[in-house]
Amino acid sequence: MALVCLGVTGGISAYKAVEVARLLQQAGHDVQVVMTRSARRFVGPLTFEAITQRPVITGQFTPGMNANIEHIALATEAALLLVAPATANIIGKFANGIADDFLSSLYLATRAPVLLAPAMNSQMWEHPAVAENLVRLAARGVESVEPGVGYLACGWVGKGRLAEPEVIADAALARLTTARSLEGTRILVTAGPTYEDIDPVRYVGNRSSGRMGIALAREAHRRGAEVRLVCGPTSLPLPAVSEVVRVRTAHDMHGAVMARSGRVDAVIMAAAVADYMPAAGAAEQKMEKGGPMTLSLVRTADILKELGAARGESARPVLIGFAAETQDVANRARRKLDTKRADLIVANDVSASGSGFDVDTNQVILVTRGDTQVLPLLSKALVARAILDRLERLLVAEPAAVGAR
Repeated sequence: MALVCLGVTGGISAYKAVEVARLLQQAGHDVQVVMTRSARRFVGPLTFEAITQRPVITGQFTPGMNANIEHIALATEAALLLVAPATANIIGKFANGIADDFLSSLYLATRAPVLLAPAMNSQMWEHPAVAENLVRLAARGVESVEPGVGYLACGWVGKGRLAEPEVIADAALARLTTARSLEGTRILVTAGPTYEDIDPVRYVGNRSSGRMGIALAREAHRRGAEVRLVCGPTSLPLPAVSEVVRVRTAHDMHGAVMARSGRVDAVIMAAAVADYMPAAGAAEQKMEKGGPMTLSLVRTADILKELGAARGESARPVLIGFAAETQDVANRARRKLDTKRADLIVANDVSASGSGFDVDTNQVILVTRGDTQVLPLLSKALVARAILDRLERLLVAEPAAVGAR
């Protein structure tokens, strides 16, 4: 059982935080609610007190509150600081170190993980100031539950509505229940696309954002693994893992992976590595526009297949590959499992809504020699958790079972 500090700020969706508190309690955790002054305009403290059986903290200078320097005591005791809903105002305060109420002071004082569930008008959500603040917080390790798309309180339809209570609670529980189960394990993760240059301004690439691989690296790091992340071009903030190697081309990624694969316990090939590159390489100068142009392409190195061949009959490193498909997903994944000599293939239909490139969710199929597991549509953070759970089972499996080809 852990103590969760649930910060509630001033938005119409504040009432949903009551259900979040209830779900966390049902999972066996204590919940201490901290409400801002604006939040109390939307829902009363008594509602939360009835659910949590704890007095709600409503102000920095409540009589008796300073007897134990309450925000410091609570910051030390908390296992997680969850803010739902998190308005643009509180996100700005957190990002810029402003501590003018109990909740913002608690954020600065705690060293517990911090999870935000933003909720606001869609134009506020898209404002550069909000985006920059979230990037700044992400770089510090603060995570967010993406808001949903739908009808907003203002009558608009767009992105900005608070995620459903079950989604927020699941994200919080994932952070509370993760033990350092991979302590002492060395894991190599690849993420993002590769860009194969045609000339100094043009390239052949794909739509991968790197979200899935980054989520896997972050989750493995949270579980205590020594993580080395080989990442193609991406603008997303990267986790503070043991080593980050930035690459651009499939050739670069091949070299970085093969140089490190012999010293790790597992390789997770989540990157969308280009299958082809220009046969003549990149032109030194920008190619002039003219009539039709024929571009000759050649295959790039198949990194996963090469890893499988290099491993031979050994059980290490455990090899996990990805298969981005548009049809016959499970069967193609199983064929890839065999041809690449991998232990697990994570397959998804990238043409399906909410699944695939440059989105925050994914619906995958986990294919091993023993079974096929279909997961529902989940955030990529929760997909990463499911994949790492499966990796832990592979790491402790009998060598004959894992290494059999």
